[in-house]
Amino acid sequence: MIGFIKGTLDYLGNDHCIVDNNGIGYRVFMPIGQLAVLKTGQEVKAFTYLSVREDALLLYGFLTRDYYSLFLKLISVSGIGPKVALGMLSAAKPDEFYVAIQSRDLKFLTKLPGIGKKTAERILLELKDKVGGSSEVNMEFSDSIGTNTGTVTDDAMEALLALGYTNSEIIPIINKIQARDTMRPEEIVRKALKLMAGR
Repeated sequence: MIGFIKGTLDYLGNDHCIVDNNGIGYRVFMPIGQLAVLKTGQEVKAFTYLSVREDALLLYGFLTRDYYSLFLKLISVSGIGPKVALGMLSAAKPDEFYVAIQSRDLKFLTKLPGIGKKTAERILLELKDKVGGSSEVNMEFSDSIGTNTGTVTDDAMEALLALGYTNSEIIPIINKIQARDTMRPEEIVRKALKLMAGR
């Protein structure tokens, strides 16, 4: 019904903001990370989804299309409503989520708020064809781990997995580290831990 809203940010809350559009204030619920970059008084454009319930009309908004697109995919999964999907997007970025789907990272998904093991398994089952078959996602995943088998990078990733991190947390960090054949796995692990601590 409402594709996007554009206006002046009038109020900034913990889980929502109010956008003034021609004198009408729209309450828009957003992921925490996206709310954090906003300031009252600035012009803002948000791609929106209107949730219609018996007792309320709720507007969910996203500053970028990748968040908006993933939100729509998440609410298409049986048992996941807009509120749960928003909580997931407050805890994980789209690229992390797509890597989790591609690598079937159940542990990563169950760390997300409101997601138990059964729901995580349902997400993997219902979204695997929607995101797992994407050539772009496949390429990213292949570039991330497919060429690292048997290398120091592979050993470092195994060490980080043993420390309790998930593939979806490890892969983006490993990609930031320019690993060389002369580097030892422990050097990569130290750099990875430092980067993770600085998140």
